[in-house]
Amino acid sequence: MAEPETTIPKGSLVLVTGATGSLATHVIKAFLERGYKVRGTVRDLAKASWLVDDLFKTYADRGDFELAVVRTLADQNAFDEVVKGVSAIAHVASIVTFDSDPNKVIPQTVLGATSILEAALKEPSVREFVYTSSIAAAVMPMLGNSVHVTKDTFNDTAVQLAWAVPTSGGVVYMASKTEAEKAVWRFVEDKKPHFTVNSVGPSSIIGQPLHKSHVDSAGAWLKQLYDGDRVALTSTPAMYTVDVKDAAQLHVAAVVDPEVKNERLQAWASNTNWNGLLAIMRRQYPDRKFIDDLPGLGELSVTSDFTQPLGLLKKWAGQDGWKSLEETVADNMDGILAFSP
Repeated sequence: MAEPETTIPKGSLVLVTGATGSLATHVIKAFLERGYKVRGTVRDLAKASWLVDDLFKTYADRGDFELAVVRTLADQNAFDEVVKGVSAIAHVASIVTFDSDPNKVIPQTVLGATSILEAALKEPSVREFVYTSSIAAAVMPMLGNSVHVTKDTFNDTAVQLAWAVPTSGGVVYMASKTEAEKAVWRFVEDKKPHFTVNSVGPSSIIGQPLHKSHVDSAGAWLKQLYDGDRVALTSTPAMYTVDVKDAAQLHVAAVVDPEVKNERLQAWASNTNWNGLLAIMRRQYPDRKFIDDLPGLGELSVTSDFTQPLGLLKKWAGQDGWKSLEETVADNMDGILAFSP
């Protein structure tokens, strides 16, 4: 069976920002396995050496994977050099802080999104651009909110609340993701770039960690459940989750599929809560004593149409549906326990 037509040929160079992050490593892996070359951006080459010396050593040794330094995202010229010669960009990096001062967070996060677009605009080789957004840019993922998310839905509630006094770091973070993705689409409308732009909006990402540094980021709260840490579980009574591999494959599809143009691909797979996760872990670790179910938990009622992302997973990953929550939890915990037994 012939492979589907792609926007860029195999062997093309793809830029992936924030290369040390959990999602970014899976995005890099997916592009490399599909036959593309990858340039990953990092803040510090020495601290990121495990990418070339270990995780992607085979690819690095044959010249298919390299690193480049971008010390700060919030600089108008931060990406001018690293975009040179690339055919596609997966902008996974973001400023992640839970500072409650919107003045310190929102403008810098927006600049982190627009600076790389401006750099791409000056580089004629760029043909495809995918931006990593978030469910939080589309909707307040909270109990009682029944919004149906469409291509035009943004989390304006978070933006309004972020500038109220007092506010929380979590709300400011959601507002920053909202304003950043809005800025991406304003750029597309105003600048009419020579490249295609898409976004992927994952929910809470869990799944296989590819490095020990990801244990504290990718599904760290699964380890907290495993360890019986109730205190850490009080702030988020319900959530959508998505497997990191599914989120990564959607980034690849957003770049290589000729039919995906100016799309917002929502990536929310499993609607669950702490008790749902505990039930899975009790089945997977029957000899371990877990904490009792937490009272008063519900499930989110926000919705979206996942026909397109699921179709892309079928087309590019040969996969029927999202990865199951059971499989994702198992992959996540196997990795966590391997890196921090």
